[in-house]
Amino acid sequence: MDKVVASAAKAVADVHDGASFAVGGFGLSGVPNTLIQAVYDTGVGGLGVVSNNCGAMDSGLAVLLSAGRIARVTGSYIGANKEFARQYLAGELEVELIPQGTLAERLRAGGCGIPAFFTPAGVGTQVADGGLPWRYDGAGEVSVASPRKETREFDGVEYVLERGITTDFALVRAARGDRHGNLVFNKSSRNFNPPAAMAGRITIAEVEELVEPGGIDPDQVHLPGIFVQRVVALTPRQAVDKKIEKRTTRKVSA
Repeated sequence: MDKVVASAAKAVADVHDGASFAVGGFGLSGVPNTLIQAVYDTGVGGLGVVSNNCGAMDSGLAVLLSAGRIARVTGSYIGANKEFARQYLAGELEVELIPQGTLAERLRAGGCGIPAFFTPAGVGTQVADGGLPWRYDGAGEVSVASPRKETREFDGVEYVLERGITTDFALVRAARGDRHGNLVFNKSSRNFNPPAAMAGRITIAEVEELVEPGGIDPDQVHLPGIFVQRVVALTPRQAVDKKIEKRTTRKVSA
């Protein structure tokens, strides 16, 4: 099945207000910037986003966040995104912070049809006991707090129950992909792109290099095409347009 779509705009044409998205990327690496911009151009809002972080500066999900299009973020890292912190503390944004490994496994579990799993991460903290501030009221008080989660002991060790995550859509970026949706990711972009792709009911992949079926050695496939519904081939300019969060330079010695 040829899953290639003519443009990013056509690939996201059916997104809607209130839709949920799993979005790949690790920091500024492997971020599906072209698809995010296409979602922005649709004008939809009230979005729920599941991602390691929510972009930085004017890059990645920060494009949607700064425009007030995101209502809820499920993630691990606020980082240096001052607008993210401002919206959260002002009560404009609901945020569920999750241990990074737990987030990756919740996405993977959702994609594999596993409704929940037990993990030791977070036991004895507000992750398990509840009370983490999901939303503030704008005056410094917590208006919505995380609920207490089920815990259980296995072989003398306590574990907390975490739910798998599924979303309406997933947006990911791959270094290579074929027309059947088989994908290969580059280095650290492999961290969150595969589990994010697995969690989406409709997964859209932007690929830097599109190859014909058979052009990727099956042993090199990081994510099988069964998890991908649409593929967008980036232009050469889009493929090399990658952001640097903190550029450091030094003078070349003579």
